[in-house]
Amino acid sequence: MSIQLYNTLTRKKEAFKPIEEGKVRFYVCGPTVYNYIHIGNARSTVAFDTIRRYLEFRGYEVNYVSNFTDVDDKIIKAAKEENLTPVEVADKYIEAFTQDTRAINVKPATIHPRVMDNIPEIVSFVQSLVDQDFAYESEGDVYFRTNKFETYGQLSDQSIQDLLVGASERVDETLAQRKEDPLDFALWKATKADDEINWPSPWGAGRPGWHIECSVMATKYLGNTLDIHGGGQDLQFPHHENEIAQSESHTHEVFANYWLHNGFVTMGSDEEKMSKSLGNFVLLRDILKEVEPMVVRFLLGTVHYRRPLKYDCNALQDAQANVDKIREVLRKLSYRAQDAVTIENELTETQEWFDKIAGHKAAFIKAMDDDFNAANGITTVLDLVKTSNQYLEKATVNQTVLDALTELLTQLLDIFGLDLSENQLLDQDIQDLIDERKKARLAKDFARSDEIRDQLKGQGIILDDTPQGTQWKRVK
Repeated sequence: MSIQLYNTLTRKKEAFKPIEEGKVRFYVCGPTVYNYIHIGNARSTVAFDTIRRYLEFRGYEVNYVSNFTDVDDKIIKAAKEENLTPVEVADKYIEAFTQDTRAINVKPATIHPRVMDNIPEIVSFVQSLVDQDFAYESEGDVYFRTNKFETYGQLSDQSIQDLLVGASERVDETLAQRKEDPLDFALWKATKADDEINWPSPWGAGRPGWHIECSVMATKYLGNTLDIHGGGQDLQFPHHENEIAQSESHTHEVFANYWLHNGFVTMGSDEEKMSKSLGNFVLLRDILKEVEPMVVRFLLGTVHYRRPLKYDCNALQDAQANVDKIREVLRKLSYRAQDAVTIENELTETQEWFDKIAGHKAAFIKAMDDDFNAANGITTVLDLVKTSNQYLEKATVNQTVLDALTELLTQLLDIFGLDLSENQLLDQDIQDLIDERKKARLAKDFARSDEIRDQLKGQGIILDDTPQGTQWKRVK
């Protein structure tokens, strides 16, 4: 069965068929780098990172491009407020984005292009639209003629009349006088102040409009037609609608075959959308000061990407509980390797466990092939955890089964970007205490045994006495 994905453009699920067999051209709109990212921005980044990882798991070579918008009104405003240049502001917050997303195990894009590095290509792209009469210059600005693009509004499923009403309400009178039509949008903006960042162009000094940059960088690095274009639901209109119009007018080819949009993060009793403009946002880096990164990753990555995600303490607690559960079974699988047998003396029973493991993998693929349904996917992972715990209760375990359980669990967790391996080793002093406690228990010196247990607990080491011996785990 092929991967089925929900295409926003057609508003239905479709079988995924890449342009080039075995390869995926994938573009995702990245952040405007004028501030630190909030949890809503991080949700989009994690959602598409998970989709990318799953495509790679299914054998595709993914060329993943995600831009940085480093030229924007908000960046210019931030530069003045922070007494920095726009370039310094962009550099500062690109570095912050890299640090914050690395903390939650987001893979770097194949390339992260920046607007400032692609100005000549942007000017050339705009000139092409002017030459084809899809765009016009007005007082140093250049606007796209939306009425020349017949399917404008198709992605957002809006009629031209509805869009005209909305545009008329948004555009101020001065700007409206420069446009032929209220729906026309800026491809190039003339410099308004002497100290404003700008570049030369055939229409005078200025800078790119917001929408043009993604069209230019997507086609430059991925070709005229993309397999998948992704971004937040809030970008569907006008950003993505405008990208389609200007790109297809320029190339006369389909811009993207599949459009994916992730849902919002909501918070509060009224479940209001989180956004900087509403002032109800929580920065990712602030959350990471209080919450383990993998717990944040679990929360953001295990809800279906198109569904809204509610952010609150209960959601974090549930994520923490599941992370602890998975990490615990990984620790136990590693521990039982110490007494595992390698002789195939129970071949029939061993095969039954292999069949169960294969069943979990098949269930996971079925869930994720259905429009990357991470919620159902993580349910199959937790079912695999239950199966692992059942096997670990056996008095005798087979190393090949332990390896198969560990391998699949690790493989599936990697798709969710969850690194839950216990990499820390016990300090020698702590190991000595565990050994001493073992001797005390053999000598029936339970007072000393309990004293050592309490001492280790004070250092964040919890002991678990099992039929297979004393196991330990580190807690925060």
